[in-house]
Amino acid sequence: MERREGPGPGSGELLAALAAFGKLLLRLAPVYLAGRLGLSLGVVLLGLALYAGWRAARRGKERSLRDARRLLQDEESHVSAAAASLGLGLGPRELPAWVSFPDVEKAEWLNKILAQAWPFFGQYMEKLLVENVAPTIRASNTHLQTFAFTKVDLGEKPLRIMGVKVHAGQNKKQILLDLSVSYVGDLQIDVEVKKFFCKAGVKGMQLHGELRVILEPLIGDVPIVGALTMFFIRRPTLDVNWTGMTNLLDIPGLSSLSDSMIMDSIAAFLVLPNRLLVPLVPNLHEAAQLRSPLPRGIVRVHLLEARDLQSKDKYVKGLIEGKSDPYALARVGTQVCTSRVVDETLSPVWNESYEFVVHEVPGQELEVELFDKDPDQDDFLGRMKLDFGEVLKARVLEEWFPLQDGGRGQLHLRLEWLSLASDASKLEQVLQRNRIISSKPEPPSAAVLVVYLDRAQDLPLKKPGKEPNPMVQLSVQDVTRESRVVYNTSSPVWDDAFRFFLQDPAKQDLDIQVKDDTRQASLGSLSIPLSRLLSAADLTLDQWFQLESSGPSSRVYMKLVMRILFLDAPEVCHSPRPCVPGQPETSTLAGSSVDAPARPSRASPDAQFGTESVIRIHLLEAENLIAKDNFLGGAIRGKSDPYAKVRLGGQSFRSRVIKEDLNPRWNEVYEAVVTQVPGQEVEFDLYDKDIDKDDFLGRCKITLKRVLSSRFIDEWLPLEDVKSGRLHVRLECLTPSPDSTELEQVLMVNSLIQTQPSAELSSALLSVFLDRAADLPLLKGSKAPSPYISLSVRDVSYKSQISTRTAEPIWDEGFSFLIRRPHAESLELQVKDEGGQDLGALSLPLHQLLVAEALTLDRWFPLSRSGPGSQVLLRAQLRILVSQHSGVEARSAPAAAEEAESALGGPELELYAVEDGDLRGAGPTQELRQRLTHADSNSEVGEAPLGQVQLTAWYHTDERKLVVVVHSCRKLRASAKEIPDPYVSLLLLPDKSRVTKRKTTVRKRTLNPEFNERFEWELPLEEAARRKLEACVKNSVSFISREREPLGKVHLDLSQIDLTQGRAQWYNLRDERSSS
Repeated sequence: MERREGPGPGSGELLAALAAFGKLLLRLAPVYLAGRLGLSLGVVLLGLALYAGWRAARRGKERSLRDARRLLQDEESHVSAAAASLGLGLGPRELPAWVSFPDVEKAEWLNKILAQAWPFFGQYMEKLLVENVAPTIRASNTHLQTFAFTKVDLGEKPLRIMGVKVHAGQNKKQILLDLSVSYVGDLQIDVEVKKFFCKAGVKGMQLHGELRVILEPLIGDVPIVGALTMFFIRRPTLDVNWTGMTNLLDIPGLSSLSDSMIMDSIAAFLVLPNRLLVPLVPNLHEAAQLRSPLPRGIVRVHLLEARDLQSKDKYVKGLIEGKSDPYALARVGTQVCTSRVVDETLSPVWNESYEFVVHEVPGQELEVELFDKDPDQDDFLGRMKLDFGEVLKARVLEEWFPLQDGGRGQLHLRLEWLSLASDASKLEQVLQRNRIISSKPEPPSAAVLVVYLDRAQDLPLKKPGKEPNPMVQLSVQDVTRESRVVYNTSSPVWDDAFRFFLQDPAKQDLDIQVKDDTRQASLGSLSIPLSRLLSAADLTLDQWFQLESSGPSSRVYMKLVMRILFLDAPEVCHSPRPCVPGQPETSTLAGSSVDAPARPSRASPDAQFGTESVIRIHLLEAENLIAKDNFLGGAIRGKSDPYAKVRLGGQSFRSRVIKEDLNPRWNEVYEAVVTQVPGQEVEFDLYDKDIDKDDFLGRCKITLKRVLSSRFIDEWLPLEDVKSGRLHVRLECLTPSPDSTELEQVLMVNSLIQTQPSAELSSALLSVFLDRAADLPLLKGSKAPSPYISLSVRDVSYKSQISTRTAEPIWDEGFSFLIRRPHAESLELQVKDEGGQDLGALSLPLHQLLVAEALTLDRWFPLSRSGPGSQVLLRAQLRILVSQHSGVEARSAPAAAEEAESALGGPELELYAVEDGDLRGAGPTQELRQRLTHADSNSEVGEAPLGQVQLTAWYHTDERKLVVVVHSCRKLRASAKEIPDPYVSLLLLPDKSRVTKRKTTVRKRTLNPEFNERFEWELPLEEAARRKLEACVKNSVSFISREREPLGKVHLDLSQIDLTQGRAQWYNLRDERSSS
């Protein structure tokens, strides 16, 4: 058998030589064709240059993709190699598992989920492109009828989240996340138009940027989050690798142009101020406000001048250096402003002003780029960037900023943070300031108007039976905005938002034109003078507007919100330390800051500050509950030991247990501070108390929205999930008042409606906005602290977020406290480092708020036990909680003085109380009209050398209890030694045992104590009328001695008092030894 041998080494070399010769012929083919066609040598060289440029760009993209993939695949080794190249000498064990920034966390769990789900994203994208996008493209043009996606593959490299930053504590109604997004994908999408034998596609892409995700609003129902809002704070970077005919886009010049066009498309709906809103619940009413919320502020940028710029104009092949023709391009997200060109100078002066809308602080930044204007391509001169958080902190910031990224020279800017105020009285002040500002190219704005265009109804039909395609044009002077078109409807829903800058709102109008898009025929018009907003509540109109020149019932629903652009920067600083209030330094430009930013003089809370509501929940009784305590296997039916759980807004309350009663009566009152977050409910759960596990007796609930709208509810609620039973509850939304004169009446009313088992009722709501601190002391080693603040009133305390490594922290947080006795309570603040070291303290007595204008203090407060200049900026606001449905009616009583038993002059106040607060027109037999004659506290005390005590005695017929309220004492006699510590002791004579004895709390060192305490005795009305009440005012002399120094006594014969018409009365105190 003959053996065959394979090709030897010589044949392989021959094949390689033939392949190399073939490649050479292919490379020479373009040269041969050029000569064959008679093309010049210049054309050939141009073609070779284009090919070389394309090849270099293609290799650069491939190299970038390889490097990015290598980094994503083995980040640890890449970081180790980078650390070694820097000479850090860190080994693998010395490096952490991953390198992080202090406030940025990794989300590897999220990347694992994306990696697992990525193939299914690919299937969804393929279905979307093939079944939805392709038919739309084919229908858009007759030349594209053969368009098709031939391949859709997202590849194996998923999108990665490189870091997550959570902004905690900025707003309690939202969750804010910053996602560092990086996509280095091996995706491949190929398209083909068979009619023209044209193929194109994308193979590989990079996208890097910071995506902000806002979970808002938070609701009290599944899925907890009402909507998802996404946007890029800044334009992301993009790099696309083209295939097929689109390979031409990789040619230098076209490559940057194509990427820029794609980025413009992305920015049109995903870069601020544009947002992508994904509702998670149906019928989300806040969609327009979430898609286009009110700005955080407006920044006015004064582009003043530049100096020492680079010379880009050269002559005689660079031998003679000229100058430049500089201009500036200022950008905030998608907002772009371009200055004029200043010819032939390296130190241009512009003196131009621009206004930018700012939504996200920190996050959004100002970017200013300088260019030299040329006929062909403008030369880059440098850029500067500044986060608007610095401007917000300074309010006014004026500096020379160095140019970066290869630029030379400096840029002089003045930036002003304009707050959005809802106070129309500030408009004239703003207009006066704007008149002295020389602003180009546009005059300065005094206000901003946001129009939320919701929907229209009953638009006219231009042709019978054919619905219009309505759209809206909105104009203010020469600025016009257009809504989207809604097709084939006479009741369109636009859900759009528009924004206008206003120079003088009192003289400007908002003009609205509703048109049919297909024929541009008018469907109606409307003109709204913006002066209407200046007199509206909160500068807001939220209503239907009737259209003119339209149908008889044609109207449009809009919400118009105006805000005054107010510059709050009265103090000027030139040193790196904050100014001391009242000692501003002088400056050539008022409100400027040269070396260091000025510090605000007032806090800047958001519009939601101080808008909380207080709900008073009165748990009265229940009926026909189920008997859960059965004996002998159910042969003997017992009763239940019911109690109730009440939940509202994350707060919970629990009643006392009523033993063996299917018709329990609790008569307990609870109070809760709530915000107007949609979906909240007041929930009541009833249980039977057992030794082991409590048995369920039923539940019921009322929506918080109903309580807030009706202000008062008194109902029997049927119990759900059980066979029988109902619950009697009373809920009231208390009305906050800035009038301190109502406090005394509120305290008196609270003492009357106070129930024995409940805690003392609140008389005021304290809202505290914690803005910032300044000059906090440093830690050991001159290290900046990481401060936070603990706030407390009585036993209620809150803790702010921690500001990392700064002696000038900014918190921007709000807190609320329920206050019982504003005269006697105080707000306590403790500033601490996260390590536990004390940095300062502040004690703010609330009686200071009672004498302040509008019950509000808004200023810098010096810290005790801290540095010499340590201060905290906060706003403290007190509101008196007035009950409009307590069953106590206040009115003047001119005849009360004649009926008063004490010979006291002056005006008096009558309080009429209805039993159990029943305000539904009950007759005299069901109503307890309790007249409380309150003498003027400033009237002279007549023949009462020992002072007086104010008491109310009345009989509660429903509860069968004698009720005595000790209100206060006045003009007590001081002993020779010192001011007394008085209290009041009550005895129900003739019984002097401890069973009937009651006493108030002790008030320290005062001759005019206020008690407002209520006491009860269970006994029939007939027996109460036979008793005598002894009220003895005593001085708590010593902690050790049981003896108490008497200050005076009064005896009341209850048979001489109409207990069904109790009266708050002042009684003269008598000596202990004298008889009444």
